[in-house]
Amino acid sequence: KLDPNVPPSSGTFTQVITASLKARRFNLTLVGAFALAALLLAVAGIYGVTAYSVARRTHEIGVRMALGARAGDVLRLVLRQGLLTVAAGVAVGTGGAFVLTRAIQSLLFGVGANDPVTFAGVALLLTLVALLATYVPARRASRLDPMAALRHE
Repeated sequence: KLDPNVPPSSGTFTQVITASLKARRFNLTLVGAFALAALLLAVAGIYGVTAYSVARRTHEIGVRMALGARAGDVLRLVLRQGLLTVAAGVAVGTGGAFVLTRAIQSLLFGVGANDPVTFAGVALLLTLVALLATYVPARRASRLDPMAALRHE
């Protein structure tokens, strides 16, 4: 039997499928927009913390360079410090995501809730983006003039 309260409609199969997936597509777009915003906030935060750390350690970096540290040594020092923090954050975030994916499992399309490839890909993406965000202040620190850095404070 047909429901007399539902008006009849017609359309191609493609139109029917598109209409039925409209809500899922909107949810996916919304989640993607929030993920992009979170990534941009992470980049800004990592850059800010690293730049602040370099600014606070300008005198120390100047002493290291005056005592013979090369630009590459300073670059590695700052990158290592930033990436250790990022590694801890990625580890905690991956653990939290592993637990919380059950809540959004209904939104996932063709991906398991605990898909290791997805987790590894996201962790790799965040690490690469963090490397870029840490590299800029690290490069600036490696180009400091030791005499100017020693006078800084």
